Amino acid sequence: MNLNKVQSLNNSKVINFIESKAKEIRLSILDMVTAAKSSHVGSALSIVDILTVLFHNFIDVNLIKKNSNKRDYFILSKGHSVAVLYATLASVDLISKDVLSDYYKDGSLLAGHPIKNSFPGIEASTGSLGHGLPLSVGLAIASKKDGIKNKIYALLGDGECQEGSVWEAVLMAVRFRLNNLVIIVDSNKLQGLDKTEDIVFGNWQEKFKAFGCNTFVVNGHDYLELINVFNSAGSTEFPTVVVANTIKGKGISFMENKLEWHYKSPNKEEYELAKKEILSS
Repeated sequence: MNLNKVQSLNNSKVINFIESKAKEIRLSILDMVTAAKSSHVGSALSIVDILTVLFHNFIDVNLIKKNSNKRDYFILSKGHSVAVLYATLASVDLISKDVLSDYYKDGSLLAGHPIKNSFPGIEASTGSLGHGLPLSVGLAIASKKDGIKNKIYALLGDGECQEGSVWEAVLMAVRFRLNNLVIIVDSNKLQGLDKTEDIVFGNWQEKFKAFGCNTFVVNGHDYLELINVFNSAGSTEFPTVVVANTIKGKGISFMENKLEWHYKSPNKEEYELAKKEILSS
């Protein structure tokens, strides 16, 4: 079931469907990271709701399956949170759910960062922070020149926005009036070793607006707010920026807003507690 372009924002069945898919994705992330003893579970959990809304409401999965040049592109610039992308692609049948157990294993295409074309829907190899947005700008320019009416979605971390290449890309995106580009900032307020606000000063909305972008601030865990803002993307002649206020580790209380879960993986006891909490939510 793919709920492209939700018609009724008050339809409880739609919201219930999205909630069920988000829960499924969170459970998959927990299973993958725990089994692999890998990191970045907190970074993945903060953007589950964003990816769920995009892939179950806005991105035409069938065009991805056909490798159509008219497809929408999703670029996960904060590639270290790739577990959420794998789990989301599995939720729309772009990756077999059986393959998820190979995550982070030697020789697996489900690597710790995305590998371009390893599976349908993985459009870029990312992980070196600051590279995903410039790449997305190039895709948006190419689509414009080819007359393709699609969307290029680029998801960045707030800590990643320290990279100068991000702002060089924003300047170009505004210069070429790339209203087919949607920049999403995962503002979870935490990065590898500190609070983001203690390293980067200022307001994200004001920064992107000053560059000329059409900028919004939303609750990154509110499905209606996300649906509304993505519906409005492209309504002006300039790029859309969505600053999504999120919670690192969202959905597992002992991980939420905890810096250590940028790198930790759950032990057996923590896994059982987390699974029980997700299932009961």
